[in-house]
Amino acid sequence: MQRLHRKRIVLGVGGGIAAYKSAELVRRLKDQGAEVRVVLTRGGREFITPLTLQALSGLPVHLDLLDPAAEAAMGHIELARWADLVLVAPATADVMARLAQGVADDLLTTLVLATDARVALAPAMNQAMWRDPATQANAELLRSRGIKLFGPASGSQACGDVGPGRMLEATDLAQLAADCFQRLDLTGRHVVITAGPTQENIDPVRYITNHSSGRMGFALAEAAAEAGARVSLVSGPVHLPTPDRVERIDVISARDMLAACEALMPCDVLIASAAVADYRPEVIAPHKLKKDPTRGDGLLLELVRNPDILATLAGRPDRPFSVGFAAETQNLLEYAQRKLRDKNLDLIVANDVANPAIGFNSEDNAVTVIDRGLHEIRFEQTSKGKIARQLIALISTHLKDTAQNHA
Repeated sequence: MQRLHRKRIVLGVGGGIAAYKSAELVRRLKDQGAEVRVVLTRGGREFITPLTLQALSGLPVHLDLLDPAAEAAMGHIELARWADLVLVAPATADVMARLAQGVADDLLTTLVLATDARVALAPAMNQAMWRDPATQANAELLRSRGIKLFGPASGSQACGDVGPGRMLEATDLAQLAADCFQRLDLTGRHVVITAGPTQENIDPVRYITNHSSGRMGFALAEAAAEAGARVSLVSGPVHLPTPDRVERIDVISARDMLAACEALMPCDVLIASAAVADYRPEVIAPHKLKKDPTRGDGLLLELVRNPDILATLAGRPDRPFSVGFAAETQNLLEYAQRKLRDKNLDLIVANDVANPAIGFNSEDNAVTVIDRGLHEIRFEQTSKGKIARQLIALISTHLKDTAQNHA
């Protein structure tokens, strides 16, 4: 269940006796590395206290839609954007009915309507309520909209009945939550991803670099591995853990990064998300440069161009499907289209790094993807993990289309 590592899960707790299992579910999700935020409905508060769930999740529990304090900290729209998965456990017959009808009369139902994350329900109710034609119709309608239903199981119930309607156990629900992140769109493909900044030495102490954190590239590596790819991540100097099932190659300079990528060729897909220094000092001083009183207040560095990693690899006879990034502060789409054309790319991902909410070192991103036909696809602001999975899904679609056109 390492697929839950660093995943953001909103756990909605409905008003049923099975809410006692939600406490164990929080523990199971966190044991697998997930970050969990709990939304507790008014009915849920009758069965389990906010304090219990807060102690287990380590975060404040979200209770009311119109709570000014909660909205100031993380409003319902921000919470909807934050989530990678919304899991409602227990999902009562009432919650299922309101979601089926698109009702948004509390925080949980509003959140489900507002999110673009995966949504899963763990039904829990009396066996007669589960079998009722209205509940079955609601369940079918929810499934048709892409909402997953985990269970229910059959067995003894709190009311004394025996039959279907029991909420699955916490261990089973945690496994099913992990399975939500198992995508196999890139099975058998070798994907090379560059990430982070590069460093170009001036002397043994100083260097030229930029503000890239590497988060977007690492999120892409994780998403590609989830999609079944063999992933090679060529990273500049960053302080990020290596995603599970990803081969990581650490480099320093632009020339190091190019050499590492060339050693990995040929591959099926190249995603160049690294912020590579365009220039490097012509001469690296062998010792630390000292202030020179004869030079006045200035220091002149002679810079030369670094090799263009993306253009070099996209120009190979055995070129991979090539995806570039255009991190710009102005004229975003114009510069991105030019880069797409000049570097012979299949896709370009443009993002506005002048916006601090989606720029370097931010947790979120918002991008516009442009293809060779200059068609634009906009991915609205959300976490970099969710953006990464959307990009990987788009890339896999383009690969399938390319394969069909050549068939």
